[in-house]
Amino acid sequence: MHNDIKSILGEIQEVLDLVDTNAIEEVSRALQTPTRIFVIGEGRSGLMAKSFAMRLMHLGAHVFVMGETITPAIREGDILIAVSGSGKTKNVSWAAEKAKECGCRVIAFTTNLESELASYAALSVHVPAATKYRRQDEMKSVQPLGSLFDQCMHLIFDTICLRYAALQQIGHSDAFRMHSNVE
Repeated sequence: MHNDIKSILGEIQEVLDLVDTNAIEEVSRALQTPTRIFVIGEGRSGLMAKSFAMRLMHLGAHVFVMGETITPAIREGDILIAVSGSGKTKNVSWAAEKAKECGCRVIAFTTNLESELASYAALSVHVPAATKYRRQDEMKSVQPLGSLFDQCMHLIFDTICLRYAALQQIGHSDAFRMHSNVE
């Protein structure tokens, strides 16, 4: 069991060492603009996007999850954070295309910078992890499917939130006030 944990942590470290920290900083700064932020992803990547949206809400951002019943129309000046390991998830790519047409800035997180999703993005953050497709150029992983990509996305999103909070001068007590109090 301990060796499995070490293997997973080693894989995560290997991927995160390759992620462009300048891109992470650029995303953190882009989210500082007084605009609305939308997130989208499918499956486990979608869960990572939703957890990111939740934490951004705790930090005072005006954030929505695409596909929810209370999500408003996207408009010019908004930001869409789109997550797809392969970059070819149809719903995510379609949303990115439509958002771009509406004048929304699309920021993609993917393993594939040549993907359809990346083609719609103003900024693509390369996360060189294994996906369920196990393409030739992907990092190897002992984990099933896209687990490595999703784990790395969780940590990358938490890093962006940490930078966002620092730039906005939001501390733990500020975030705690925004946390659900009906649970």
